[in-house]
This record gives sequence, structure tokens and C-alpha cells, in this order.
Amino acid sequence: MIKNDEAGADKEFSDRMEPLGRVIGRTRYVVLLAVIAVLLVALSLFLLGTILAITGIWEAWAALLHGRLEATDLTVEFLEIVSLMLKAVFFYLIGVGFYSLFIAPLNIATSLGVETLNDLETKVISVVVVILAVRFLEEFISGKQALEILQYGGALAVTVSALVFFQFYNHRAKEDQQEHGTAEQSKKDLFERDEEHDQSRPKGRLDEQNRRGR
Repeated sequence: MIKNDEAGADKEFSDRMEPLGRVIGRTRYVVLLAVIAVLLVALSLFLLGTILAITGIWEAWAALLHGRLEATDLTVEFLEIVSLMLKAVFFYLIGVGFYSLFIAPLNIATSLGVETLNDLETKVISVVVVILAVRFLEEFISGKQALEILQYGGALAVTVSALVFFQFYNHRAKEDQQEHGTAEQSKKDLFERDEEHDQSRPKGRLDEQNRRGR
């Protein structure tokens, strides 16, 4: 009898707190501000990279026709453009990932393998590693002293090693989540409750109109 009373009290408390939980869940839409800002940054970087690429190609052909083309300078310039594009991809992944994780699932995020926050961190780290590799290639081709390149490469090696270790840890954490199925179930419940709540509104209004008509 006592257990039944406790269960009834818990259910009553849960029912009372459900509206508050729904309101708190709705606060995730504030992430839209970050999504819009990050995607605008990505778009700006993509446009800037495109303009620099067109300008660089035009100047390279002009220099080639006048016999003033230097392969090293041209390679470094184009590597900087590649690095800029990768930074744009970095921001784009964050924007798409935030929207898919907090607002609503996206097919593009699923195709990119971003279904959890750990997935997003893994993808972002991968892009950062590539950016660092391109940056090192720029320094290597630019013709700096061997000692400077060695110091720069050592610093990058330490940074990349830390990022790879963190990526490995995230991969293990994702495997644990998949075994228990907690993350996927929580995400499913979150979006399904919102859809059920939105669908119940028109139905409730229709019932109210029918009562008034009677």
C-alpha cells in the first residue's frame, strides 16, 4: 500500500513538472543564434577563399605569360587558400552539427557521421589536424631554416598527438554510448515529445471549436 502511494506521488510530481521540463527543453532553440553566426562565418570564409583563388589563378597565369612565375611562392599562396577553405569547413561542420544536435536532425549531418557531440568533436579535430598539416607544409616549402622547421614541427607533433589521443578517447566513449543506447534514446525522446506537443495543439483547438458549435 505504501509503495502504491509513493508511486502515485512520484507520478503526480512528474506530471506537475512536465510543463517545466518542456519549457526547459525549448530553450535549446537559443542555439539557433550560434548556428546562424557560425554559418555566416563559414560562408564569408568560403567567399573570401573563392575570391583569393580566382585572383591567385589570374595572377599566376599573368606571371606565367610574362615569364615571372615562381613555383615556390605560388605553392605557398595556394596552400594558404586551402588552409582558409579548411577553416571554412571547420565552422560549417560546427554550425550543421549544432543544428542537428539541438534543433532537429539533418540528413547531411547523418551523412557526415555527426549524430552525437562526440561525433562533432571528432570531425572538428580531424579538420584541425589537416589544417595544422597544411600549415606545416607551408612553412616547409617557404624555405626557412632547418632548426626553425624542426622546432615548428615538434610543436605541431605534440599538439597533433594530444588531439589524436582526445579523438581516441571520444571514440571509446561513443562505443560505450552505443552499447547502452542512452544518447540515441534521449535524442529520440526529445524530438518526439516536441512533435507530439505540436500536433496536439491543433487537435485541442478543433475540439474546443466543436464544443462551442454545439
